[in-house]
Amino acid sequence: MTEYQRTAASAVADRTRVLIARMAPETPSSVADDQRLVEDLGFDSIRLMELVMALETSFALTPLNQEQLVEVLRVNDVIDLIAGHVTEAGGRE
Repeated sequence: MTEYQRTAASAVADRTRVLIARMAPETPSSVADDQRLVEDLGFDSIRLMELVMALETSFALTPLNQEQLVEVLRVNDVIDLIAGHVTEAGGRE
């Protein structure tokens, strides 16, 4: 991985954490990658869908499908999902 790719990946991760923190019903002082969206941060199904829409908009992603979202349970799962889509889209953010 080049320095540029590491920097881009870090920027995606940071931006994703900020969005999650802003949208979390139980506003955390910080968001850790191992935190669970529902149990630790208080997301419910409606708030999770709002988070998905915010991520799609923020990163200019095509709509994510349910199969991709089923196993997204923790902050790091969200980061991995978004980073994969940003990479597939040619690195655009």
